[in-house]
Amino acid sequence: MKSHILLITTTFLILLTACVQKKEQTSSETKTSIDTLTDIWKLAPEINGIEWEVKNPHEDHLEFSGLYVSAIVNYGVDTNGTLMLKKKVVWPMLRTIPNDTHASLIHDFDKNQSAKIIVENKPIKEERPYLVTFNGILSINSKAGDLEIQRVLLPSPDKPLIIEQVTLTNNADKDLALTIEKLNYEHKTPKDKGVYGVYTIRAYSQGDKKISLKAGKQYTFNQIYIATKNGQNFTINIPNEIQKREAFLNEMRNSLVLETPDSNINQMFLFAKIRAAESIFATKGGLMHGPGGSRYYAAIWANDQAEYVNPFFPFLGYDKGNESAINSFRHFARFMNDEYKPIPSSIIAEGTDIWNGAGDRGDAAMIAYGASRFALAYGHQSTADSLLPLIEWCLSYCEKQMLPEGVIASDCDELEGRFPAGKANLTTNVLAYGGYIGAANLLDALNDDTQKAKDYREKAKTLRSNIEKYFGSQVEGFNTYRYYEGNDKLRSWICIPLTMGIYERKDETLKALLSDKLWTKNGVLTESGAKTFWDRATLYAFRGILQAGETDLGIKYFKYYTRRRLLGEHVPYAVEAWPEGNQRHLSAESGLYARVITEGLFGITPTGLNSFTMTPRLPKDWNYMKLTHIKAFNADLDIEVTRKAGVYHVLVRNKGKEILNTDWDGKQAIEVEL
Repeated sequence: MKSHILLITTTFLILLTACVQKKEQTSSETKTSIDTLTDIWKLAPEINGIEWEVKNPHEDHLEFSGLYVSAIVNYGVDTNGTLMLKKKVVWPMLRTIPNDTHASLIHDFDKNQSAKIIVENKPIKEERPYLVTFNGILSINSKAGDLEIQRVLLPSPDKPLIIEQVTLTNNADKDLALTIEKLNYEHKTPKDKGVYGVYTIRAYSQGDKKISLKAGKQYTFNQIYIATKNGQNFTINIPNEIQKREAFLNEMRNSLVLETPDSNINQMFLFAKIRAAESIFATKGGLMHGPGGSRYYAAIWANDQAEYVNPFFPFLGYDKGNESAINSFRHFARFMNDEYKPIPSSIIAEGTDIWNGAGDRGDAAMIAYGASRFALAYGHQSTADSLLPLIEWCLSYCEKQMLPEGVIASDCDELEGRFPAGKANLTTNVLAYGGYIGAANLLDALNDDTQKAKDYREKAKTLRSNIEKYFGSQVEGFNTYRYYEGNDKLRSWICIPLTMGIYERKDETLKALLSDKLWTKNGVLTESGAKTFWDRATLYAFRGILQAGETDLGIKYFKYYTRRRLLGEHVPYAVEAWPEGNQRHLSAESGLYARVITEGLFGITPTGLNSFTMTPRLPKDWNYMKLTHIKAFNADLDIEVTRKAGVYHVLVRNKGKEILNTDWDGKQAIEVEL
C-alpha cells in the first residue's frame, strides 16, 4: 500500500514540476518576445533614415505613393548574393472594369523591364548589393565587377510614374567601355477592360548610350514606369521629380517634430508621418486618402479614414491631408437620409460608387468619433459648422440601433465578419461614447446648442454605464470585457475603452492584453488562441496603456514593437495584418502609430477649436521629450516636458510665444487655452 502511495506521490510531483516548467517556459517565451530581437537594419541619421549592410540573404517589400501612382517594391538578396528587384505599380485613377473597390490598373515589372548594362562587351549578369538605404526614397548599392551600381527608386509626387535612377561608378584603374541598351517596353490594355478605354503601360529609359567611362567617374541614366490614357502626355524632368519628392519629405521632417532620448521612436514617428501623408490620391471625387496595399485606392472607409487617420492630420498640418479628410466627410455626408438607413462602409471608385458588403459595421459611430475629433483639432469654425450635421446624424443613427440593454447594435465591426462580433460589440459602443463627448465639446466650442451638448454628455454617461453592465465580464480568468454577448475568448479590442478614458477595468485589461493569451512577438492577437494579428489593434492598445498612465509598462512594449517594425525583418512602417495581406503597409496604420505619440505619450485631447487637455507621460528612463510645430488648433505649438524633482515641468509655446510654463504632478489633466 505504501509503495502505491509513494508511486502516486512521485507521479504527482513529476506532473507538478512539468506544469511549473511549462508555465516558466511560457513566461520566458513572453519575456523573450519583448527583450530579444535581431536587427537587420540600423539607423542612418545622416540621411534621416535607415540602412541595411548586406551580409545575408533577405527579401522585403515596401510601398510608396504619389497623387497619381503607388508602388510596392520587392527587393532583396538571394542565396547567391545577387539582387532581387520587382515593382508592382498601381495607377488608382486608371480604373478597370468592373469598377469596384479593387479596380486600379496594376502592372508587375521584373528584371526584364530594365535596361541592360554591358561592360567591355559583356552583359552584367550579377549585381551584388552591399548597402540598402531608405528615408522615403529607396537606394540599393551593388557591385558588379569593377562597376558600382546605385539604383534609386521613388514615386513622382504629381505624375503617374515611378522613377528608377541608375548611377554607374567606375572603380577600376582604367576606362571602361559601357553600353546601356535602350529600354522600351510597352503594353496596351484591352479597350473593353478600362473605364476610360485603352491604357498604355510603358517602361522606358532616358540616357541609354555607348560611353567610355573614365576611372573614378560616374554616369547616370533613368528608367521610367508610367501608364496613361489615350491622349495623355507628360514632360518628365527627373531631377525636378526627385526635388519635389525631397521637398515633401522635408515638409514631413519639419512639421510635428518628435524629440526623445529614443532614436528608434523618433525615426519611426517620422516614417509614420511620411506613409500616412503620401497615400493621398487626386481622384475625380477630390483628394482621397487611401490605405494602399495594391487593393485599396481612390476610395475611403469609415474606419481607415474617418476614424484612424483623419483625426491625425490637423496635428501634422499637411494641407493635402486636411483637404482629404474634409473631402471624405463630405462624401459620407452625401448618404445621410431621413429613413436612417446606414451610411456605406466605403465610398469607392473615385466617389462614384459604394461598398457595403459587410452591412453596418458601426460605421456611424466611427464617423461621429472621427469627425468630431478632426473638427476640434482642425480649429476652423466654418469646417466645424459644416461637419456638425453629419456628426449629429451619425449619433441619431446610433440611438436608433439601441438594444433594450442600452447598447448599440451593429451587424459586425471593422473586421467585417472575419471574427464574430455578436449583435452588439464593444468597439462600436466605445466609439459612439467618444462621438458623444466630441460632439458635446464641438457644440460648446461653436456656442451652438448648449442644451444638446448637455444631452450628449448625459447620453455618454448612460452609455458608459451600460457598456460596463453589458460588456464588463470575466473572460479567460481576467476581469475585463467580453467583446459581445456570449464571447468567451479574449479579444484585442478590449483595449479601446482605455483610449476613451474608461479605466474601470484598466488593471485586468492590461494584464489580459499583455498575457501570453494575447501578446505575441508581433503584438496583440485578434483573439486568444488564433494566429491572426492586426497592427491597428496593437496600436490602439499602446495608446490606451499610455493614456491610462501606465507609462513605463506601455513604453517597454512600444519600444519593442517600434524596433521590430523599424529595424527587423519587415520595415519600415506599421502593417495591416497577418496572415491576411502579407503585412501590407496600409497607410492609416501609420496614422495610428503617430497617434500613440500625440494622444498617448503627450495625452493631447481636443476640447475646443482652440483648447485641449494634456497628460504628458514621461518614461522613467527619459529626462525630456518634445513635440514641436504641432499645427492643430490652427496654431504652431511646441510642447516640452522635462523631469524636475519628482514632477514634470511642462512648457508650451504658440508661434514662439510662451503660453504655459508650469510644474505638473501627473494627476489632473493640464488644460490649455490658446
